[in-house]
Amino acid sequence: MHDFIIEPFAGAAAYAMEYYDKNVFLFEINPKISGAWEFLIKANSSDILQLPLLKDNQSLNDPEFNNLTDPEKYVIGLFLNPGSSTPKKSPGNYCAWTEEKRKELSEDVLKVKHWTIINGDYRKASDITATWFIDPPYFNGGKYYQFHNINYQELANWCLSRKGQVIVCENEGADWLPFKPLIQLKGQKYSKMEMIYTNL
Repeated sequence: MHDFIIEPFAGAAAYAMEYYDKNVFLFEINPKISGAWEFLIKANSSDILQLPLLKDNQSLNDPEFNNLTDPEKYVIGLFLNPGSSTPKKSPGNYCAWTEEKRKELSEDVLKVKHWTIINGDYRKASDITATWFIDPPYFNGGKYYQFHNINYQELANWCLSRKGQVIVCENEGADWLPFKPLIQLKGQKYSKMEMIYTNL
């Protein structure tokens, strides 16, 4: 609804990518994730196309990849095992770092040049009128994230105080906001009911 989109738990920023032409502000406390975004925002298409593809028996720790920067490794690592909460070093069973995906990414980076990424806690976001897409580590299921220790009552109060359009995602069973069922999702291992709160 608004010209500004703020994702206080950026992750892959899939929501913002749907509306990439808006003024997007990402906040991400994990320095590896925010580092990957910093690289992507500054990168051009050729920077992406020069990133190496890995064979099943290779690792980003191998000497042949010593020329890569840490943020470049973070970007590759997040595609090596998508859905993981941290970048991987070697291809996993669900590896998405393919020639096709690399080409797609080389086109997508052109869409995010005007975005802003801030490495920091969600509370660093200024309370401006915006579309707030809030997708934190879930109360039920977020324990695998490195930065998962969240005071959900504090987060609930923060969400309710935002100006503009507020959309909050969660897992079934969470009650720190009045969530309603949205859609049944099938993940790599489990199915789950995605829940949503909105102030509309």
